[in-house]
Amino acid sequence: MFQHNYGGDESGLISGYGFSRGEPVREIGTAQALDELAGDGDSFVWLHFNLAHAASQRWLERLAQLPEEFFEALKDGVHSTRIERTDEALVAVINDAHFDFSFESSDIATLWIAVTPRLVVTARQKPLRSIDRLRADVRRGMPLRSSVELLERLLQAQADVLVDIVRGVTTRVDAIEDDLLAGRRHHKRAQLGVLRRLLVRLQRLLAPEPAALFRLLQHPHAWMAERDVEELRQATEEFSVTLRDMHALQERIKLLQEEIAASVNEDNNRSLFVLTVVTVLALPINILAGLFGMNVGGVPWSGNDHGFWIVVSIVIAFTAIAGWLAFRNGDDR
Repeated sequence: MFQHNYGGDESGLISGYGFSRGEPVREIGTAQALDELAGDGDSFVWLHFNLAHAASQRWLERLAQLPEEFFEALKDGVHSTRIERTDEALVAVINDAHFDFSFESSDIATLWIAVTPRLVVTARQKPLRSIDRLRADVRRGMPLRSSVELLERLLQAQADVLVDIVRGVTTRVDAIEDDLLAGRRHHKRAQLGVLRRLLVRLQRLLAPEPAALFRLLQHPHAWMAERDVEELRQATEEFSVTLRDMHALQERIKLLQEEIAASVNEDNNRSLFVLTVVTVLALPINILAGLFGMNVGGVPWSGNDHGFWIVVSIVIAFTAIAGWLAFRNGDDR
């Protein structure tokens, strides 16, 4: 019977599993893991740690089978996705969404992985979707023939989570696009900006570093089976397809932003044109009012009984001519 241990035991271990060929998976603790690693055979162990636990890193440092590059990756603060080859192990850094992912760029966290022929160590600070999904599959009895296959499954799980995120963003972009087609632009530009920044950060964090991955696939360790290397290559290719879809979605968001900007500029130009027309139409009456309002002698038609209507006629004539010129130029634009 498998037990859930989300907080971790006294060593910070969240879960541990033992795998032997032809046997069902076993749930183990740190003491059992050390006993299995001390023995011989073709079995391997997966230990998943909570780095938020104060004792986890101290326990890992006492585990002599882990490479020094793993601890350097924990401390260097570089969170970009990568798989590096060391002398006798693989060290991977994988980024994933929090379990309560809410389409915020801050909801991305990191998983550190060390892989040897008989040991896989994964460590994280916050619950992640891909690792918990893989743990659920293992508890249901999913067979794993090697430690490299477990790494490949983690990459696939991360790719699946990324696909879910891209689908969620696509759904939001579809809704925004429908609103834009219906003429509703309220706050849509800001929403698109948030989604675009999220995709850019996801692509920067989740895209594996090609140079390190190329060196690994071209010159794998002798203990890595050819089938494992091929499946790892396929997993990275699937990852590349997902990243291309993400890039295409970014371009789509960019086009929508440009469409909104063009529409806003058009509205601003229309408002400016209306303001200009109103100003032009009011210009004749303002000029004549200023002239005839001067308190000087010689004001024309001051003694004429029809002087007022003559001035009104002049104002109307000039206003009509100015309006015709303004609207004619507007039609040309």
